[in-house]
Parts: sequence; structure tokens; C-alpha cells
Amino acid sequence: MNRPMYRFASLLLAGTTLAPAAAYADELIPADAGFADPVIVVTGTADGYRPVDANAVKTPTPLVDVPQTITVLTREQLDDQGITQLGDALRYVPGVVLGQGEGHRDQITLRGQNTTADFYLDGLRDDTQYYRSLYNIERVEVLKGANALLFGRGGGGGVINRVSKTPDLDRAKGQASANVDSFGAFALAADLNQPFSEAVGGRLNATYEEFDNHRQDFEGRFIGVNPTLAFEPGDATRVELAYNYDDDRRITDRGVPSVGGRPLTGFDDTFFGRADLNIATVKAHIAQARVDHDLADNLSFNVLGQYSHTDKLYGNVFASGPVSAANTVALAGYDSGTLRNSWVGQANLVWTGQTGGIGHTVLAGVEAADQDTLSTRRSTNSATVVLAERIVMPAFTYGALTNNARTDVRTLSAYVQDQVELASFLQLVAGVRFDEFRISGRNAINGVAAERTDKRWSPRFGVVIKPQASMSLYGSFTRSFLPQSGDQFGALDPTQATLAPEQFENLEAGVKWDINPGLAFTAAAYRLDRENSRFNNPVTGLPELSGKTRTKGIELQLAGRVLPDLQVSVGYTLQDGEVRSQTTAAPAGRKLSQLPRHQFAAWTRYDVTRQIGIGLGVTHQSDSFATISNAVTLPAFTRVDAAVFYDVSDRFSVQLNVENLTDTDYFPAAHTDNNISTGEPLNARISVKAKF
Repeated sequence: MNRPMYRFASLLLAGTTLAPAAAYADELIPADAGFADPVIVVTGTADGYRPVDANAVKTPTPLVDVPQTITVLTREQLDDQGITQLGDALRYVPGVVLGQGEGHRDQITLRGQNTTADFYLDGLRDDTQYYRSLYNIERVEVLKGANALLFGRGGGGGVINRVSKTPDLDRAKGQASANVDSFGAFALAADLNQPFSEAVGGRLNATYEEFDNHRQDFEGRFIGVNPTLAFEPGDATRVELAYNYDDDRRITDRGVPSVGGRPLTGFDDTFFGRADLNIATVKAHIAQARVDHDLADNLSFNVLGQYSHTDKLYGNVFASGPVSAANTVALAGYDSGTLRNSWVGQANLVWTGQTGGIGHTVLAGVEAADQDTLSTRRSTNSATVVLAERIVMPAFTYGALTNNARTDVRTLSAYVQDQVELASFLQLVAGVRFDEFRISGRNAINGVAAERTDKRWSPRFGVVIKPQASMSLYGSFTRSFLPQSGDQFGALDPTQATLAPEQFENLEAGVKWDINPGLAFTAAAYRLDRENSRFNNPVTGLPELSGKTRTKGIELQLAGRVLPDLQVSVGYTLQDGEVRSQTTAAPAGRKLSQLPRHQFAAWTRYDVTRQIGIGLGVTHQSDSFATISNAVTLPAFTRVDAAVFYDVSDRFSVQLNVENLTDTDYFPAAHTDNNISTGEPLNARISVKAKF
């Protein structure tokens, strides 16, 4: 199929389509924000931190019946923690390890798999490299384990799905908030909902933030605007339209180098860059549409469409080596631009019913996408500086372009899944997805062009045993794939075009127990194998395709209301991952990078009175390696956070959040062995919120 036909297919699937829904968090609402049939979920004070049913599973299936580990961060929990950015929210999800992202993007390691692309907005791919704000987000869903059936390529360790706020047609309401912290960073936000008639309503979310922290020269600002419209021409139909504009500008900070196999200490504030060159800017425009329609009581469909345009440029000067014996540090630099246009359309049909006394929840869907990317890169001269609290930076100049590539990615996909209820205590899940993935690329510098087409089948199998309605024991097998040109597909050369995709296989067994309507417990054990991975040969610089890795782990999670006035969200992960193949770049036995063996996160809120509440959070990571070289260790750390909440009235509240209460010196993330982020010291933030 030629490129116009792919774009036509994605537009056709988009139809007159959406941005997902989930109204205000203090009501019982239909979760038609996700896929297929609406699911009734409760958020806010009625359910607190308990994971609600996830819209990303695409069917009206309670979490207790989904054979996969899923963590849902509700709006209330995000507000209690004073969180405005996605990366900060994910700190409290065990099994998710934050990467530095070179100081200009969200990047995570999930079950040992590092990614910059496995991010979704309302179930549609949102894979450009940038920082994602949560000002317009109702909840965050973390689906763990490879599962291409639901999401297609990538997602080897799992995916992150953000669910947008959408209009409530029942009543007008709004909220305004402001916060400022001890570094001088602040944020303003507004959320306005207005019905225009019984069948039409609108919602506007907007924010302005300014950034600051302990690092020298760091600053930045973010502007976000998100208007949405909803139409309900009949009881069986809902149409949603949304536009999202993000404008982000900040200093690109890649942290400190290493010395003696550990992060450099005593220089937590020192900036190894230039404020005039280390700048990252991104402007993102995302338009979404969605139609949900009930054909019958047990048959529904939805059609979703999204167009996104992102224009990004970032520059870095950074430490390119460790601190030397002469107390010097080598520096290098480059800048990179990305201009991307993406179209994606998706349609899902869901039927629930019985055949011969056997229950079925059938999902059938198709997806088409077209993504154009223009990538540029140029490098600076290198330099060596003397280590000091304030580095005396030399001049840097940019050379000619080293990359000027255009790529086009086109995909067509179809999938089907049936969750079969053979008896009240036994369910089987079986499904498969077919993807045709085509990529073509050309580098304007040397005129070299290449293309490749992959056709892949991705199965999913699961069994769910239910000793009682509120408990399940499950086992599952899922598979995913990733083409060899990287998760951003910013370039394709003739060597990459000869390489078969990477493959991920996830085996998982677990138990889920809804202890009561407001408290849920999950436990899972998994094994994730990755094959056909690429490690660059240190001599030739060319990729070797014999890479194999394995990650194993145990994940425990408890979320909800333990006592009438006590809410908790607690999780622990025990994990281990290593290289299983013998290559020059990564010999067998090497440990996977940024994969701490132990990881613990807990957040609790206790309401002392109807007006006053207190919160306490603890995150812990054991030590881990910065990269696959295993040459630099990130030390273990424990961070403690706290909060105090005061409701002045039903409509006005004040909140104090204290981060890193014990003023711990720690290193939470890295990008290379010599780009290591330093954790913020003790920091307080005060917030005010008004409802009307």
C-alpha cells in the first residue's frame, strides 16, 4: 500500500473521533475514556488510591480478571503528591526505573527494557521524545510485560498510557490551582467544565509552569492548553474532539561524570554545560477525535483518530568521560532536531455474550498509521576543563551536519481476542495481532537510502482461575517485537535494513485479590526474554545481532483504603536481569543497566480530621549499574517525602509537600557512565486550590 493510502486508512479510521474520557474524580463515572464498552469505575474520595479499571485493556474487563500486571495512578493520588510531570509520578511505581533521558525527554526502564517510545495518550501512540505534563490527565496507567496485541510494536517491558480529562455534560464546575516551591519554581493551572446543552459540553485545561532546582543555570517554562468538546446526539452515542498544545523550553542538563566507578560527589550543583547551548525546545500539537456507539446492549464499537505535529530542537554540552587523575573532565557536545508528523486511526468492536452457555468478551480491531520524521544532528568540538564548583567553560562551535535523514514509517494492523468464560471459576484469554511494518529512510548528506518491511504475528494467551468473584489466579504468555532501527525510527541505513526485528516474550503468573471494594492486592512473578538485540561491536562499530537478555522478577502491590481514614499505595519489586549471549560488546553474565534488585515505593494519606490530613511517602532503590558496561555503579538510596493537607472549606484547600525530607544525597538516574543525574535536596512546595 502506498503512503497516501496509509494516511487515508488512518484518517478513515479516525472518522469523526476522540480524546478519552473520565470526568471529575469525585463521582461515579463511565470510563468511556478508553476503549470499547464503558466500564463503571470509581475515583476520588470514594476509592482513593485503589487502582480503577484500566481503559487501555480495550474491553470492559475488571482488573481482577486481566492476566497482566497493571498499576493505575488516580488523579487524587497525583494531587496529594503535588505531581505535575509524568516522570515524577512514575517514581512511585515499583518496576519502573527513571532514566535521565539526556535532560530533554521522558525515558524509563520497565522490567529491564529501556525505552523512550512506549508512551500512549488515550490508547494512541505518543512516542516523540519530550517531557509530558499531567495538567490535563485524569489518571496514569502502567501496563507491564510485552503485549503487542494491544499496542503493536515495542512495549517490550510494558507501556505507559495517560488518560485525558474530558467534558462532563451534567453540570458546570471548575478548579484553579497554584503552587510554588523553595527553589522558586511555580505552576498555575485551571480546569473549567461547561455544559452548553443536554447534549453538548466543553472542557478547558490550561497551565503555565516555570522550572528551577538546585542545579546551576537550570531554568525553563512550560505552557499547556487543552480544549475538548463532547457531543451526545443520543443515549447510545458519544463524540469527543480534543486539541492539545504543549510548549516546553528548558536547560538541557546531563548531570555529573563518574570517578572511580561511582558518581562524582561534592559537585551536585555543578553544571557541566553551557546555558547558551544546552537548550531544549519542543512544540507539540495533538488533535484527537473519538466516537463511541452502542449497537446493542452487548455490542459496541469505537473509532479513534489522532494527528500530531512536533517540532523539537535540543543542544548539549556534557561530560564525555570520567574525572581524570589530573582532576580534569573531557567535554563534548552536539545538537539534534526532530520534525515529526504522525497520523493514526484505530477502530474496535467489542461483543459480550454467550454461545452454548459459554461466556465471551470478544475484541476485534484494526489500526493504520503513517509517521514522517526529519532528523538532523551536528557535533561541536571537544574540550577538557579543570574540575571546579563552577566550571570555566571554553568556546564551542558546531561543525557541519552529520545527520540529515528523513524516514517514513507506515503500519497496518489487525487483531482479535476472546476472553472465554468456561465456568464461573475459569476463564481463558486467547488472541493474536498481525502487523505490517514498513520503514524507508534516506540520508541527504550521502544520498544513501534503505527500506524494509516486516510482517509479524503477536500472540497472547492467558488463563484465569477464580476461587471467588473477588480473587483470581492467572498465568499468561505474550509476545512483542521491535524493528531494528531503534524505538524512534529517526534513521535507517543499509545495515539496519538487513536485520530482523527484536523479539520479546513474557511469561507471567500472579494473583489478584479485591480484599474489599476499596482495597486491592496483586502479586506477580515474571520472566521476560529479549532476543535478536543489537550490541555495537567496539572494534567495527557495527551492530551484532546475537544479543539475548533475560529479566526475572516478583512484583507486589497493595492499593486502596485500609481504614476509613487511611489510604495506601505500596509496592515492592525484586528483579534481576542479565545478558545471556556472548558478544564482544556485552559478554554473557553482564547485568542489565539501571535495574536495581530491590525497589520499594509507598505513599500513604491519613485524614486526622475532616479538614486536616497528612501524607508520607518512601521510595527506595538498591544499587544498579549505569550502563551495560557495568563499570559505574549508581548507589542505593532511600528518599522520604511528606505532606500536610488543610481544607479551609469545601471549595478552598491548602497543601504543603516536602520532598526529600531527610536531605539525602542520591543519584536517581543516568544516561551514560558519565551523565548521572543528582537528586534534589530538601525542597518544600505549597499549593492552593479553589473549586467553583
